[in-house]
Amino acid sequence: MTYVVTENCIRCKYMDCVEVCPVDCFYAGENFLVISPEECIDCGVCEPECPAEAIFPDSDDRAADWLEVNAELSKSWPNMSRKGDTPADADEWNGKTDKKDMLSKEPHKD
Repeated sequence: MTYVVTENCIRCKYMDCVEVCPVDCFYAGENFLVISPEECIDCGVCEPECPAEAIFPDSDDRAADWLEVNAELSKSWPNMSRKGDTPADADEWNGKTDKKDMLSKEPHKD
């Protein structure tokens, strides 16, 4: 089993979850985070740390459409082991629906 980052992270990308991950399995894109299903140890410490409530176990129906996205993008995006800057407008995007088309596949840039 693994944990999965889902749609509400798009344009929020708070990154509080990155700080607590004991195996550094988060990867960052321009406006989204993903978890590598090959590296996640299913500890669950990231889930309660997500202010956007965008992380779910893969057994949860809300994760179903996002497991493949996480697996694919974690192979090409840079690994994140420390919290970076949260987008200035993250709170405005938190909780908005229908953001999937806004997902940028560009990698995170420092």
